[in-house]
Amino acid sequence: MKSKITSSAAVVRGDTTAVRESRSARWVVASLSLSMLLSSLGTSIASVGLPTLATVFSASFQEVQWVVLGYLLAITTLIVTVGRLGDIMGRRRLLLAGLLIFTAASLFCALSNSLWMLIASRAAQGVGAAIMMALTLAFVGDAVPKEQTGSAMGLLGTMSAIGIAMGPTLGGYLIGAFAWPAIFLINIPLGILTLSLAYRFLPADRQRQPSEGTRFDNLGTVLLTLTLAAYALAMTMGGGGFGLLNVALLIAAAIGGGLFVVAERRAVSPLIRLEMFSSPTLRAGFTMSVLVTTVVMTTLAVGPFYLAGALALDATHVGMAMSAGPIVAALTGIPAGRFVDRFGTYPTRVIGLIGMVLGSILMVALPTGFGIAGYVIPLVVITGGYALFQAANNTAVMTSAVESQRGIISGLLNLSRNLGLITGASAMGAVFAFASAAATPDAIATGMRVTFSVAGILVAAALIIAVCSGARAHRAEAR
Repeated sequence: MKSKITSSAAVVRGDTTAVRESRSARWVVASLSLSMLLSSLGTSIASVGLPTLATVFSASFQEVQWVVLGYLLAITTLIVTVGRLGDIMGRRRLLLAGLLIFTAASLFCALSNSLWMLIASRAAQGVGAAIMMALTLAFVGDAVPKEQTGSAMGLLGTMSAIGIAMGPTLGGYLIGAFAWPAIFLINIPLGILTLSLAYRFLPADRQRQPSEGTRFDNLGTVLLTLTLAAYALAMTMGGGGFGLLNVALLIAAAIGGGLFVVAERRAVSPLIRLEMFSSPTLRAGFTMSVLVTTVVMTTLAVGPFYLAGALALDATHVGMAMSAGPIVAALTGIPAGRFVDRFGTYPTRVIGLIGMVLGSILMVALPTGFGIAGYVIPLVVITGGYALFQAANNTAVMTSAVESQRGIISGLLNLSRNLGLITGASAMGAVFAFASAAATPDAIATGMRVTFSVAGILVAAALIIAVCSGARAHRAEAR
């Protein structure tokens, strides 16, 4: 009898522990979701304030655009490095530091009395955002049960979409109701709340042994940072043109990439272990992420020109039409994650990519006579497919990563996304500009169709990679 009572008590204690761990995991996901929201909001909220900032600081558009570019460049150049730092020094303490940097930099942005002080503060804000973005995905693998990883990734995707979608609207309201510093001050209470939750609920950093490779690769870090900076600048400078400076920067990026590979092969403790790219899952995941986010950015870069130039919509209706994409992403992120948990990453990735191919075909096939619906319907299909793909791809990549490399792999995954966004805005924008050179409504419609024909080819290439990668994984399991 006594043994039965003891056994029952143990079961009760076990159930209590499981409930406590489940609640703790929910709070962890809540803090990570707010971290993702903050970094995404920082990406989009400043864009709406550029005309105001140009007036306040008596600056040209080329000068004030660095308020946005400084933030994006800091993220792009540092996101891999901070992911590796998280693996070495501990993800919890580094994420807390990132939240503190982001919040403090937001205050300095609001207090800036010159444009260059604001740009420097935005770059510092980007450093904090790089840490937050790199380590948020890594923490999911540390703190969330594997069978719930897809749902967590879907929620993070939803929060990212909400941040991007609400940024322009919230920023416009804050500037109108208060003044431009309000678009940065809003981050302070949110940052303090996120920092408090993260400090309270994120799991403690695991003590690492010296044998785990705790040396930092200084040479590799410098080479990678310079390489990424050169590529990002080549894609963003020139005001839409592509001159000798852009070519020189691309050449510098290519040389820097080659030197980086050589340095990593010789490094005792490399920033990026090149052998990790021998994993079909990681290699395919990173490549597909670049291709797919290039297409997603194409909808944002080309859409406004098509809606205004070919359909003659005013700014209000253009904004309403363009908001369909972020709204769909926000609504489908969590269901997409649950779909991943139920059916697995491979079928979800394939279904998502098929949806994106279909959306690209519709974008090309539907005539301008369909009006706004002829753009919004394909946009909804593309965005819904992207939500499925992103939840599945993030889950597949992060669950395949060993614990000691989750930070660097999360950084690389975010880097692939950023490179896709930059490439979509620049290269696909150039395709559209070339194909619609006449700037008449018919020429703009033609340019849009040519651009999304290229986009469809890119997504089809990602679909082929997904199918081939899945077939290789199936053969490996059969052995």
